[in-house]
Amino acid sequence: MQLSKTEETVMNHLWKLEKAFMKDLLEAYPEPKPATTTLATLLKRMSDKGYIAYTLKGKAREYYPLVKKEAYFSTHVNGLIKNFFNDSASQFASFFTKETNLTKEELEDLRAIIDGELKKKK
Repeated sequence: MQLSKTEETVMNHLWKLEKAFMKDLLEAYPEPKPATTTLATLLKRMSDKGYIAYTLKGKAREYYPLVKKEAYFSTHVNGLIKNFFNDSASQFASFFTKETNLTKEELEDLRAIIDGELKKKK
């Protein structure tokens, strides 16, 4: 099950904070901040989907992520590659390097990453 864009925003705040009460999450938002009831609804849905959990501290709930950011991102990138690039990482890499206006330095960094991965595979 996937998170909506608004749920992803909450999740990004939780990943940064690691643990947070509702007030902490509200403080993390820029103005205009969401209503407390809206945030509570999002947190409930995210908990139901298995992305977050909470511990009770008195009457307050301290929320924390159950899914690591890297794992969430990896799942979505792999889905993107499968659905839009015929399950071809090469097609994705070609598109990414040509269509994202990468600088020469960024392309060189990518080359270094790829070269490093190639050395590991030998």
